Amino acid sequence: MLRGAVTGIAVALTLLASAGSPARAETAAPVRHVVLMGVPGLRWSDVSPAATPHVWGLARRAAIGLLSIRTVGTLTCPGDGWATVSAGARSAAGPYCHRPVDVSPSGTGAVVEDVGPIRRRNAGFGVVGLLGDAVHRAGGRTAAVGPGAALAAADSHGRVDAYVPGVAALPAPKWWARSAVTIVDAGTVAGPDRATAAHRADAAVGTVLARLPADAEVLVAGIADDGRTPHLRVVLATGPASAGRYLGSDSTRRADMVILPDLTATMLARLGVPYPARLIGTPMLPDAARPAPLAAAVRDLRAQDVAAQTDRGLIPRFFAAFVVGQLLLYGSAALALRRRWAERRRARILAVTRLTALVAAAVPVSTYLVNLIPWWRGGHPLPALIAGIAVADALVVAVAAAGPWRRRVLGSGTVIAGCTAAVLGADLLTGSRLQLDSLMGYSPLVGGRYYGMGNIGFAVLATSTLLAAAGVAQWIEPRHGRRAAVAAVLAMTLTAALLDSWTTWGSDFGGLIAFVPGLATTALLVSGRRVGFLRLQLLRAAGMALVLGVAYLDHLRPPARQTHMGRFFGQLLDGDALPWLERKFTAMVRTFGNPTLLPIVVAAFLFLLLVLHRPGRAGASGLQLAYDRAPMFRAGLSGAFVTALVGGAVNDSGIAVPALALAVAVPLALAATITALQTSEAPAPPAPSSPRLTPQPTDA
Repeated sequence: MLRGAVTGIAVALTLLASAGSPARAETAAPVRHVVLMGVPGLRWSDVSPAATPHVWGLARRAAIGLLSIRTVGTLTCPGDGWATVSAGARSAAGPYCHRPVDVSPSGTGAVVEDVGPIRRRNAGFGVVGLLGDAVHRAGGRTAAVGPGAALAAADSHGRVDAYVPGVAALPAPKWWARSAVTIVDAGTVAGPDRATAAHRADAAVGTVLARLPADAEVLVAGIADDGRTPHLRVVLATGPASAGRYLGSDSTRRADMVILPDLTATMLARLGVPYPARLIGTPMLPDAARPAPLAAAVRDLRAQDVAAQTDRGLIPRFFAAFVVGQLLLYGSAALALRRRWAERRRARILAVTRLTALVAAAVPVSTYLVNLIPWWRGGHPLPALIAGIAVADALVVAVAAAGPWRRRVLGSGTVIAGCTAAVLGADLLTGSRLQLDSLMGYSPLVGGRYYGMGNIGFAVLATSTLLAAAGVAQWIEPRHGRRAAVAAVLAMTLTAALLDSWTTWGSDFGGLIAFVPGLATTALLVSGRRVGFLRLQLLRAAGMALVLGVAYLDHLRPPARQTHMGRFFGQLLDGDALPWLERKFTAMVRTFGNPTLLPIVVAAFLFLLLVLHRPGRAGASGLQLAYDRAPMFRAGLSGAFVTALVGGAVNDSGIAVPALALAVAVPLALAATITALQTSEAPAPPAPSSPRLTPQPTDA
């Protein structure tokens, strides 16, 4: 059976080998001049016809979108932004974060003496000077206006072919015509008087636009943060078929969002310069048509920044409340299960505890379902978000607790687990819209992911899929036999594993490594076989091999279309993967000191061992009773725990993976335990009139 499972995955990978990212329009024919105007701090709330008339006018004939500027720190300073444009990958400016680099004039150009130290500081991250080197290798010239722009345009030796210190010193139009790439520092929008700063930067943009060659293509980007709060920034780009459209890229797989390294890739692509191997970004391309007039599109982009800000502000309080809620659930459930109550009162307490457990288990899927409605577009996004989660949770629990399955040990839990897995699976198939700005998804302000499956989402998906598969197997086995039950488990779990790992959908590097041992554990236990330590290690190795196979197939695609999985495989081949692995390992280890998630892990394990599994005063283990009435439940829980432990070890989110897995699995285990106790304590049915005994069916 195990051999069949591995073979099934391999066949699926082969069939999908030609699959890639969604098809996008190709870049237009090369142009002669590309100009990037960086405006650190600029966001769409600063842009309006009155406050920034030049930027607004340019936006009318350009594609517009949101720019995620996260580099290597929580905040991106102007120096980090310019260094990232230079490298085409996330980079840091170090001591030049908030002070300009030293620029020494050299003929009509200049030399940035500080490029060397910045390059050494970014060893293992981006290659500062990559943009300038690529343009020079292609025979082109670079130009810069301002010291920050000089850092972005300089090659690895710090050379810039043409340089002026500021917009006020701009020379005649012929100065522009000699350079393929020109980068302009148009000023920072920051401070208490943002309107004045934005108007000043807009005037600089207008000055540049008045001097550009007619055939130049223009990019404007808010390349850095301006204070202590990260935001999504302005980005726009002119070019063929750009007017009236949103601006996206394959880096985010979003119709209206790009990342900072995409600016570098776009400039090189517009010039027809070969794509450097260490460049992480992908060319920005006009994507979906935007609403008319322009004001409607700008309101939409502003609202998305509001969503990101609301999500960012609520996450710490949400997880604190989530942890407290879990601990209260475990404490009250321990009291309800282990204390002697009067019969009628005990029945009510068990019913309330079971309902509370189902509500807790439905919280994760509710945080995704709420994004089906645009809660961020109203005047009160935070109350709308909280209310939406509560309504979604109530609806899921109502379905789980109201159907004919509610009297079965695994009935209601299987519905919630199946609903959770189905929502996440459908989200991956449709572009992972629900995970972005979800409390249990990922944020563009953090910049860890913009599409596919995040680590927390993986924990929720894997646990829910394995428990739902166990519930389905419990229903199938007495009706169609054990082989049919095993086939159902493999079909459900392999589908989820492929959705999670394949680059077109989930693109989750560590997910398949963790998923394979868990799904195989569940399938083996459903088939009646044991899972030993050696077999478990072989399954982990199989998961690693499959992940490397997916990464290899991704690596075969052109560099501009590779995901992080294909780029990692290239780093393995080049021997450059060690710094990346060290950062992942360090991040994973640090999570074990997380004061929010660690209590969930400890409390959930203690609750399982000391309350659900340990015999209580009634003389029987409630969890064992659930296992006896629904034997497949043990298989689902075992597989979920194996996946959680392996996932915590191979993902940089570390303890977050088992914490969220337990937060889903333990409430469902509690609900199953209480259902088993309720059915065992229910009054016996009247004896049949015939002396012949009627056998009692097992739970399915």
